[in-house]
Amino acid sequence: MPNVAFLTLLDPEISGWILEHVPAGWNVDTLSLDIPDRKKIEHIKKADFLLLFPEEISNNVLEHAQHIKLVQLLSAGYDLLDIGRCNELKIPVANVGGANAVDVAEYAVTLMLSFYRHIIEQNHMGRTGNWDFAVPNRDYFTIQGKEVGIVGLGKIGKHVAKLVTAFGAKVTYYDINRLPVEQEAAISVTYAPLDELVRKSDIISLHTPLTPETRHLIGANQFALMKPTALLVNTCRGDVIDEQAMITALQEQKILGAALDVLSQEPPPMDHPIRKKNNVILTPHIAGRTRDTYSRRGEFVFQNMQRVWEGKPPLALVTD
Repeated sequence: MPNVAFLTLLDPEISGWILEHVPAGWNVDTLSLDIPDRKKIEHIKKADFLLLFPEEISNNVLEHAQHIKLVQLLSAGYDLLDIGRCNELKIPVANVGGANAVDVAEYAVTLMLSFYRHIIEQNHMGRTGNWDFAVPNRDYFTIQGKEVGIVGLGKIGKHVAKLVTAFGAKVTYYDINRLPVEQEAAISVTYAPLDELVRKSDIISLHTPLTPETRHLIGANQFALMKPTALLVNTCRGDVIDEQAMITALQEQKILGAALDVLSQEPPPMDHPIRKKNNVILTPHIAGRTRDTYSRRGEFVFQNMQRVWEGKPPLALVTD
């Protein structure tokens, strides 16, 4: 029966939710990602599968993964892993296959609503006994009637589109792989080139993987095109945005604000200027983390590894 090396920084209780889906007879060694490389190598040499969360492991360790049939990630993102080196070593890599799509999509919409309705400020006012409006009514907005621009229409982006459409928004999207027109019509989205999308959107929500092509995809040129009432939401990867350009746009009030679950450096330094912006919501990269998601992820990753063990190709293969 197969051996799985599970390298993670997750709390043991959370790891347990994932391990509930281990097939009968499989052996899983759960190890901390903090252990030295030599210890990782000892386990990986004996393993058939490598399960990772977060997706960070040195090339030195990968060099010893002679018997690894699949590096299976518990995340959607894969930018911390050297995919090119994995390709050279002929080790396939799969991500979580959208098992966290619902969680991230709901969180993205939560950020939109929290910013539009000033939930954080209102919570503070309510708790401190001040029942006056914390923010003038003119600064409250609804999603209904707005144009939401989605950058990256994968599983997460499609679910965001479904949710905001239910709120009464119009959805425009940009993706390097445009959908057939009939599929666009079926999910009520309209394609637009990136610059057109950022120019006309009231809310811009980012859902693209971080690749060389998407690094700083949203930069000074895009901020210059945005409406002064535009809200930028990022739940994918920090480096998809040129942070300095964003800080300048926020400081000069070229856009309404930003709601961010990710930054280029996490956690950001205490003196990071983004911490001081009143027109920013900042949360610590938790969009995809719910009690529900770990069960879904566990089910998917072990089913995927079982496919490979049975000689079938893996799902959610990462090729970049």
